[in-house]
Amino acid sequence: MTKPRHAGPNDPGGIRAGRNLIQGELRHRKGPLLRVLAWSALEGAPALLSGALVAASLDQGFLAGRNGVGFALLAVLGLAMLIRVAATYAMFPHLAAVVEPLRDALVRRVVGGALDTAVSGDRASTDPTAAVARLTEQVESCRNLTASLIRTLRQLVVTIIAALVGLAVLAPIILPLVLLPLLPAAWLFVRLLGPLAARRRALVLADERIATDTGRIVDGLRDVIALGAQDRVTAELSTAIEAQAKAARALARASALRLLIVGLGGQLPLLILLLAAPRLLREGTLSPGEVAGAVLYLVKELSPALRTLTATVGDWILELGVVAGRLAESGAPPATPPSHTPTDAPSAASLLDANGRPARPAALAVRDVTFAYGPHAAPVVQNLSLSVPERGHLAIVGPSGIGKSTLAALLAGLLRPLHGTILLRGAPISALDEERLRREIAVVPQEAYVFAGTVRENIAYLQPAATDAELDRAVRLVGCRDLVARLGGYEADIPDPAALSAGERQLIALARTFVSPARLVILDEATCHLDPGTEALAETAFAARPGALIVIAHRMDSARRADQILLMDGHLPTVGTHEDLLTRSPLYTDLIGHWSQPATPPART
Repeated sequence: MTKPRHAGPNDPGGIRAGRNLIQGELRHRKGPLLRVLAWSALEGAPALLSGALVAASLDQGFLAGRNGVGFALLAVLGLAMLIRVAATYAMFPHLAAVVEPLRDALVRRVVGGALDTAVSGDRASTDPTAAVARLTEQVESCRNLTASLIRTLRQLVVTIIAALVGLAVLAPIILPLVLLPLLPAAWLFVRLLGPLAARRRALVLADERIATDTGRIVDGLRDVIALGAQDRVTAELSTAIEAQAKAARALARASALRLLIVGLGGQLPLLILLLAAPRLLREGTLSPGEVAGAVLYLVKELSPALRTLTATVGDWILELGVVAGRLAESGAPPATPPSHTPTDAPSAASLLDANGRPARPAALAVRDVTFAYGPHAAPVVQNLSLSVPERGHLAIVGPSGIGKSTLAALLAGLLRPLHGTILLRGAPISALDEERLRREIAVVPQEAYVFAGTVRENIAYLQPAATDAELDRAVRLVGCRDLVARLGGYEADIPDPAALSAGERQLIALARTFVSPARLVILDEATCHLDPGTEALAETAFAARPGALIVIAHRMDSARRADQILLMDGHLPTVGTHEDLLTRSPLYTDLIGHWSQPATPPART
């Protein structure tokens, strides 16, 4: 399969992907963004007027002996402050209209990408823990960072522009003195973003590696202890921790350069102005009020904005780029459908029977299948091969915890094997689209699901067009007729499914599956809450139904009724009939003895 390209630790591709992801989502919200910018421009009024009003209040007011004029001009500045507060308050609903849909879009992207990857069977790139982390921590982080950036960055940009414009109007001669160090500082800030982003990305990847390695070690802890590999595992994890520490130190060294930006762009212009002010005052180029106003622009507006931009906002920009980049990479669905090895397709010889005529494919064929829950975990299923013909009836037995339900999930296509092939009527399960797979295979678990609704809606859920006659036949054959009558018929409501007993829920689920179009039915201890007579009735009905039946056996009689039995015994699965296994397998004999012991009476249904 062609996988999405993942950028390396020093490759800005991940950052670009994150930037493109956020920009692409924000393009759909131009209206709210424009309204945010409009209110932001109004917020910039104090930054634009502060220096000019202070200069006028000094030159035309207090220094001229007109205190009333001075206070009036300062009152205008206070009014501008109130306008900024009102504009900030009015801006927040439009900010929410930008940010909240962004979070929803990112959640859809992560969930969709994870499901597409899982359906594709690419287990190498599917990490449920990482998917949950992306869905919770990274999506929420992306949303919060975007909100903080829009809220803060637009205010800083407006403040810097307003301060420069106000300075240019108040004292044009000072503007070149400010721009001379400010422009190199801005250039250095932009140039630093790339290296800082690469180092922050390396730190994020190092953190993810520690989490992945730790999860892998915990999953295989039993094997680690059994093999005495504690020292090796400790060394591997120590290497990952040291790599994370190295990435953190590299980021800290690069971040220290931001102090140079603040000094160059924020402090140096103020120093130049203070050094030049005495001469400018003596020559009459500037008035005392204009000098005070220019200092106010630099000290109160420009320098704090630059400090916040390079420190807090710079960090947010880098973190957003890295987090969004990870979402863009991991949320991307597989570029092409999964490819399959030549063993996925049946060979030409397998398409012919012993007489050379076209052979009818088995309902289900398992070829050398191996499955484990992790690359370093012990296999649950190993090198398993078997065939279930059309109208075939297979029972799967084995000790508790041996992996019978895991095998059922493999046969249903809910899990993908690490090695080997599973064929459904001659077609690899991995090549079938999800809709067809769920239409042809039905799994009834031990804990049956019944939802609030009518009896008809529950039983006909997988076949909405089923007639009353088809429903009647299904409920009669699986032993559900008395329950349906007791509930009040097909149109009766089931307001609280939890009020039904476990056995009653199993009967409804069995009737629902019987009516469905599925031609391969897997009963995963789906009759364990039924009495033996009802269980026999339901299994007999499914065995006579068109298609094939696989039963995870709960009682001895379930194995006796099957055409063949798969005994799961660790790495030595055995297939045979009841009589064969009694003579060949001590484990099967022990299971029969265990099943034959008196048991607690089943729940009444």
